[in-house]
Amino acid sequence: MRIATFNCNSVRSHLDIILGWLADYAPDVLCLQETKVQDAEFPADAFRLAGWQIAFHGEKSYNGVALVSKTAPDEVSFGLDSEPADPTRLVHARFGKIHVVNTYVPQGREIDHAMYAYKLAWFARLKEYFQQNIGAGAPLLWCGDLNVARHPIDVTNPQTKKDHVCYHQAVRDAFEDVLAFGFTDLFRKHNPELVDYSFYDYRAPFNPDQKRGWRIDYILATAPLAGKSVTAAIDIVPRTRPKPSDHCPLYVDLKI
Repeated sequence: MRIATFNCNSVRSHLDIILGWLADYAPDVLCLQETKVQDAEFPADAFRLAGWQIAFHGEKSYNGVALVSKTAPDEVSFGLDSEPADPTRLVHARFGKIHVVNTYVPQGREIDHAMYAYKLAWFARLKEYFQQNIGAGAPLLWCGDLNVARHPIDVTNPQTKKDHVCYHQAVRDAFEDVLAFGFTDLFRKHNPELVDYSFYDYRAPFNPDQKRGWRIDYILATAPLAGKSVTAAIDIVPRTRPKPSDHCPLYVDLKI
């Protein structure tokens, strides 16, 4: 099984890149974030004509999640349970016994902004969602743009990022608390010392020979699946295309 995640930063603007990547890599499931389009205008037909199943929920110019798959999931739901909240930030699908949860975690803006407190609370609510709806013993893959760099190796010049909303200690602690549910970081499992990033800011000149970015996109697995993973990699090639997303696809292969 191959599962992938990609913050596409507008599914319509980068449709050719996405469809090309799907054709080249043939994942069983691709989780997309920041689709930035309301449902009536989502390019669903383009995916279906290429032979893919698609589930999506979004809003104009902001947020949005989608799940592309070879086969239709048995169940699909959107949003956290409590309200239901943030339906354009979470999609949960089940393929047989395997659960796939695709999230676009709030960025947080600034550490003294209300959205940062919301981000920390979002992680706590997500852990509760996992506990109530899936359970730690279930085969679960949690994917997406999580807007947090876990360790110093995961960001360029970490000493200058201590007050950044994606590296501040409080958000790293909040992330670790969700990971304690029983998740393994599959990229780091297979690449324990590799400096590689999934996000390269548009505001800085992009040079693929220089590593200046963030690893904020993840594929995480609970124990029933973590031991079945055989490889994990970030594909930087789409970031080198003309007018690309600022993120790169990440994929994992599992022996299932």
